[in-house]
Amino acid sequence: MRKSRQRGWIALRGKKWYGYFRKIVVDPMTNEQKRMTAAVILGLQAQMDKSEARDALDFLLFKQTGSTYRDGAWVDSPVTFGWFVRNRFFPLKEGMWRVETAKVKKLLIERDLIDSFDTMPLKSFDKFRLQIHLNNLAKEKSRDRVLQIRAYLRDIFAEAEEQGFLAKDPARRLRVPTQLREVDKTLLTWEQLREVLSQLSTRDRMLLELGMTNALRPSEMFALKWRCFNYEKLTLTLSETVYKGKIRPWGKTPKSMGEIHITQELAKALLFWKQQCPTPTPDTFIFSNSRENFIDADRFRKQLLHKLANDLQLSKLTFQVIRRTIATRAQTMGSVKDIQGILRHSSASTTADVYMQEISEGVQMALLSISNELRAIPSSSRLDQTRSTCQPPDHSFNVELSISS
Repeated sequence: MRKSRQRGWIALRGKKWYGYFRKIVVDPMTNEQKRMTAAVILGLQAQMDKSEARDALDFLLFKQTGSTYRDGAWVDSPVTFGWFVRNRFFPLKEGMWRVETAKVKKLLIERDLIDSFDTMPLKSFDKFRLQIHLNNLAKEKSRDRVLQIRAYLRDIFAEAEEQGFLAKDPARRLRVPTQLREVDKTLLTWEQLREVLSQLSTRDRMLLELGMTNALRPSEMFALKWRCFNYEKLTLTLSETVYKGKIRPWGKTPKSMGEIHITQELAKALLFWKQQCPTPTPDTFIFSNSRENFIDADRFRKQLLHKLANDLQLSKLTFQVIRRTIATRAQTMGSVKDIQGILRHSSASTTADVYMQEISEGVQMALLSISNELRAIPSSSRLDQTRSTCQPPDHSFNVELSISS
């Protein structure tokens, strides 16, 4: 089908501007193409003049035909995936994303979507093409990455449909691939955690012990200042976080910020560490580097945690592994809501489904408890046995037998 080069025409009817243009449709009875005139409302006369109504119709035709009329000539400018994401999707979403979050999201979309579909017209997409792309990503990327990209695809094409660039959303029914890479579920034992602490200097031991006891995120620990520490109340106040070399006045979730309780032993250790610090002023970082600035989390992980993992022959040692280990090992010490409170998750499902892992010993104990309960003597049977031992025997049956004989 050849490309339409029409500009259409506009007319004022009553108080509204109308746009008219011809389009080709397929007759369902004859299956033949035929031309018809379509009419659209462009807006109220009180809200736009004639030239603005003309521009509105031009933009509508641009979305439908992929061509625009500029400086007296037609210019082919198909609405591609890359153009739409950069010029229509990102500007809408950036206002709802935090600055650092926006950088990460845009980078992921650029790498996993725009690099593959940059110049492809939006109208060329269908469910098959998008599902194959998602399936291929699942062979290389992590489970979380694939789920993120699926969410971005659905969001992008839903927005394209809502803005009128597409008549139908091809990503609406995209499915999550079944063959996803396993999520990391590395767990450490209590003995391994104690070994890690025994190998550290005073500052690093305090830092990791706080991370293990209260399951703090590195962005929260490295932002702590001495004014956040209250020895009398046994509390730490989380009011800032560190991310990508910057201090932020917010946390990962609203629930992650605020006052948290620490143990008496941990408070004494922090007080001892404060006495050793050269300048323990209120605005000094509790765990600072040699320049008295906050510690870089990536450098700390590579230089200390990875080295410890090698020295102690641990499969993996990261802050995420520590948080997962604490959530899992502590599940026998409190309810899911208790563990949620320690990790400061907004949702208990995140605590239970993502962080808390199955413990084989716990499963065996649960099975044993179930078996013991099932094999216990029912209360009614125990009551009958008690009655039979307390009452004299009934000889009526024997008497009847003797009479009949």
